[in-house]
Amino acid sequence: MRRNAALFVTISMLSGFGSSAMALVSGIWILDLTRSTGLAALAGLCVYAPVIAGPWLGGLLDRAPRRPLMIAVNLALAAVLLSLLAVRGPAQTWLIFVVSGAYGLSYVLIDAGETALLPAALSSAELGDVNGWRSSAQEGMKLVAPLAGAGLYAWHGGHAVAVLSAVMPVLVAVLYAAVRLRQPPPDASAPQRPGLRAGLAVLLARRTTRGTVVLAAVAIAMSGFTTAANYAIVTTELGLPTTFLGVLLSTQGAGSVVGGLVVGRLLARWNPVTVGVAGTTLFALSCLVRCLPWWPGTVVASVVAGVGLPWALVAAVTAVQTRTPTAMLGRVAGTANTAMFGPVALAIPLGSAAVDLGGRPPLVVAAAICLASALGVARRPRGRRSADPDAVRVPVPSTPEQAGRRA
Repeated sequence: MRRNAALFVTISMLSGFGSSAMALVSGIWILDLTRSTGLAALAGLCVYAPVIAGPWLGGLLDRAPRRPLMIAVNLALAAVLLSLLAVRGPAQTWLIFVVSGAYGLSYVLIDAGETALLPAALSSAELGDVNGWRSSAQEGMKLVAPLAGAGLYAWHGGHAVAVLSAVMPVLVAVLYAAVRLRQPPPDASAPQRPGLRAGLAVLLARRTTRGTVVLAAVAIAMSGFTTAANYAIVTTELGLPTTFLGVLLSTQGAGSVVGGLVVGRLLARWNPVTVGVAGTTLFALSCLVRCLPWWPGTVVASVVAGVGLPWALVAAVTAVQTRTPTAMLGRVAGTANTAMFGPVALAIPLGSAAVDLGGRPPLVVAAAICLASALGVARRPRGRRSADPDAVRVPVPSTPEQAGRRA
């Protein structure tokens, strides 16, 4: 299985490099073409908007062969990226928005698809480690790819970045084809229920999946809520130049790399709820440390936030993978992604409004919400004797043909 683990980590590196490079260049390219900061910002909105359709898009993964669909999505993304070669001036700016939307759709399908495909390629004991390594690979690419993309854009323009980014999903498709599956995909002919209702029902049915997804959603939302506050702390409270924000972003990225590398070991020792509580608590502490009138504290806080956020996210993803019926992993993973990443779209503008009160109040509010969520999830319901009551998978309703095959 080490071969499969290496393939999935490499897939994360290639995907992360291409998407991170193009995410930065899309905004720069639109700004250069239109001189409009508002239009440049809309490219990011196009990327995040499709997450709302996660439960329904995830349902596609339960109705079609998962690996062929993942390969097709990556090849289609490569083709859409190459359409950027037609951009010659402001009149073709719409193509950049189309590509941003295509990236958003691919994120939803690929995130849910990998979550559903990993349990078929790896043992349950390996999932925590591999999820952590994948997180570290993605965060590492966020440190390297934007600089590489910006440099290539300055050297040869947006067309060169588009070609480079298009090569990445082609390579990813090849690597998906090389993965060896331990078990066959679920029978697509089995009865299917609507994506949102079925995915939400399974997600909420178990304390482990319900609790970890709530913690990840809160931590991610509060990271968006405090974005404007972080700017205010650096520029207004501490009187530092805006370039210092780049230092904080890099240190948070370094913390995320470290957090991803160790989270698998934590999941092997503790249950996902405990790891999710620890990650959310670390992020809360980072918010409080940022309130200190001392610039080294903000650096330490960035590292701590970088460690805590991957712990919360990887704990939720691993819980979904190990506590969900195989035949429903696509829908449940898509629903979980919507629950975890959807709230940040509302949290960011709320945080921008709250910063009118100053930089520290939003940070204190975010810390209080994270700590309250961690405490609420950590409280074990009475009458539970097992250390990890959700450790057994949900029974999968099977057709007579499936039962005969398993027998």
